[in-house]
Amino acid sequence: AAAGAAVTHIDASKKSITWARENQELSGLGERPIRWIPEDALKFVEREGRRGSKYDGIIIDPPKFGRGPNGEIWKLEDSLGTLVEACRNILSEQPLFVVLTVYAANISPLSAYYLLQDLLGERGGTLSAGELVLPEKSAGRLLPAAIFARWSAAG
Repeated sequence: AAAGAAVTHIDASKKSITWARENQELSGLGERPIRWIPEDALKFVEREGRRGSKYDGIIIDPPKFGRGPNGEIWKLEDSLGTLVEACRNILSEQPLFVVLTVYAANISPLSAYYLLQDLLGERGGTLSAGELVLPEKSAGRLLPAAIFARWSAAG
């Protein structure tokens, strides 16, 4: 939104959306076009695919575990591939980026890399993956926080 993009933010957690909206205001982005949708991301993406909606960029940041309003269960290990595949259907003809972050120890950067490679490999561009870390100031170590995979159309 800060760069001028129209943003659609999906999160099943209404509390998370409230917090994100507060961050939008605190960041001076209150007038920027951000749609806030409290819904299951997979259901939203599947519906957008049926509607023919297209997006130039997608940031996928799923939880490790979650429950839907009707008792649906989200487990990262079981559902991530389905979500990433559904995202293929809503990417524009010339997408700019896809970013995947995962905060679960049992998914490796290499696994995330291959998920995005399967999704976007035929489009060229640049694909990378690695760990997101936090610096520990007292000992100078890097503490693992999550993993990421990123595809960008720019080479």
